[in-house]
Amino acid sequence: MGLPEGAIARLGKGGITGNVVYSPDDTCLAVACSIGIWLYDVKTYQELSLLTGHTSRILSIAFSSDGQTLASGGDTTIHLWDAKTGEHKHTLKGHTDMVNSVAFSPDGQTLVSGSYDNTIVLWDAEIGEHKHTLKGYTDKVFDVAFSPDGQILTSGGDKTIVLSDAKTDEHKHTLKGHTDEVYSVSFSPDGQTLASGSYDNTIVLWDVETGEHKHTLKGHTHSIYSVSFSPDGQTLASGSFDTTILIWDAETGEHKHTLKGHTHSVNSVSFSPDGQTLASGSSSWAPIILLWDVETGEHKHTLKGYTDEVYDIAFSPDGQTLASGSYDNTILLWDVETGVHKYTLNGHTSKVRSVSFSPDGQTLASGGGWDTIIHLWGAETGKHKQTLKGTDRVYSVSFSPDGQTLVSGGNKTVHLWDAETGEHKQTLKGHTDRIHSVSFSPDGQTLVSGGYNKTIHLWDAETGELKQTLKSLDIVYSVSFSLDGQTLASGGNKTILLWDAETGEHKQTLKGHTDRVCTVAFSPDGQTLASGGDTTIHLWDAETGKQEQTLKGHTDRVYTVSFSPDGQTLASGGFDGTVLLWRITTATITDPQSVDANGKYYTK
Repeated sequence: MGLPEGAIARLGKGGITGNVVYSPDDTCLAVACSIGIWLYDVKTYQELSLLTGHTSRILSIAFSSDGQTLASGGDTTIHLWDAKTGEHKHTLKGHTDMVNSVAFSPDGQTLVSGSYDNTIVLWDAEIGEHKHTLKGYTDKVFDVAFSPDGQILTSGGDKTIVLSDAKTDEHKHTLKGHTDEVYSVSFSPDGQTLASGSYDNTIVLWDVETGEHKHTLKGHTHSIYSVSFSPDGQTLASGSFDTTILIWDAETGEHKHTLKGHTHSVNSVSFSPDGQTLASGSSSWAPIILLWDVETGEHKHTLKGYTDEVYDIAFSPDGQTLASGSYDNTILLWDVETGVHKYTLNGHTSKVRSVSFSPDGQTLASGGGWDTIIHLWGAETGKHKQTLKGTDRVYSVSFSPDGQTLVSGGNKTVHLWDAETGEHKQTLKGHTDRIHSVSFSPDGQTLVSGGYNKTIHLWDAETGELKQTLKSLDIVYSVSFSLDGQTLASGGNKTILLWDAETGEHKQTLKGHTDRVCTVAFSPDGQTLASGGDTTIHLWDAETGKQEQTLKGHTDRVYTVSFSPDGQTLASGGFDGTVLLWRITTATITDPQSVDANGKYYTK
């Protein structure tokens, strides 16, 4: 659904970055995520569509009262969609920072938005034009809401809640009592009570007419990100960083239920229009949507498939499996042909920075960054085989071409391991800071390492002797050898440098990215270089340095790219939590049958 141009598949639904909300007619559940808005059929829980158009993660979505329009805010823009057809209607521009919250007036004619740029803006929801910017705000706005009669507008920000006349912008009340930022505000259906949830671990109930404090609800052990009243106004739900959802009596403030099931922060809670179901969403580390029976507190259903930031990906040697290392401490194994998730590998206690298959395809190695551990897994079964300890942080792992040695790059040092026994063989010293990338030359005789200290080291893979040091102008985020081993590519700040691997001479600088180049990889035929960094992937002619193609589809930084063994597919992963598969169409990358007697590729 909603694949970008040139992409043939998407693995994972992206990360949950905003709220979940039901349509007024109770037929659809919308989820704000890093790549768009997922719409689900409430009866079957099947995906209906994916709405894409934002250039970054979506932080807030809202349906109009008639259910005809869906609004979304995230980057610096707000988008309006036809909620039935998914057709894009308008893009509202004017904010200068992230849009944290959007809400419709009860009559559906006005949309309000609150932003990190310290402003609240009112828009004509029908034609998408700017109506008014509310004055007097000096802090970030985390949440906005209209009262049920549309007369009052409220906002949550730095320790305070502000109530204003929605028509005249006249200030009515400033509610003080929280001791930290207010992340969520919600009116009761009768408009008489306002609930606010804060980073100070409390929920406060306020009298809307007088501005007086009614109750303080205590029970969460960490910050509250979302509060929501049931349609009958009798119940209040709250979601917290402490992974729980608490259900409260909205009149007395009495605690009724605690819902447990999330394993990380609950960022959004939303009641169905009939009040019988509560949807809750958690974002990073364990992004899922849970559906609950409000009366009993029982878990009813889970919406899965959401994924966290992807730091590294690798194809198995047969091209049938793709491994992805994630911010949530896990490795996911995917069937490349079907896109089906096969296994989740758990064992790291820190984000997985690097994954690498052994040349025979039997073993997968993973490095966990801060947890200083390398795990070896059965690539076919997903079962844990071995843990390698005794090193510092692990930012990169790679097998030698013969599969006998595993190299890891950490904080200042490179480590060599016996890939069969797990025995530590050697420590290579010379870097003065973290090592982002390590790799063997195709013949296995040379080892390259690049890192934060703006240097690239070439080592004798057998003896560990330092052969050469290449000095870069930038931090080195990624290094990769060409197929013939004669050229080395390194990714830095906006540029890619090409080096003569034998002499260390700088050959060429490739420019085109607008941010750090986090990843570089040569195609199996050595004729194409892929790079990823900002939100794009660039394909370059490896011989001439000419840019051949730009692939656009990620909504945030691209951390990793990897070619399939046949060179026909490129995989990319990044901060938006997805892996995209691209069919490579440049003439220099062909199928294995397009190879002449000398092993050179040609175009059919």
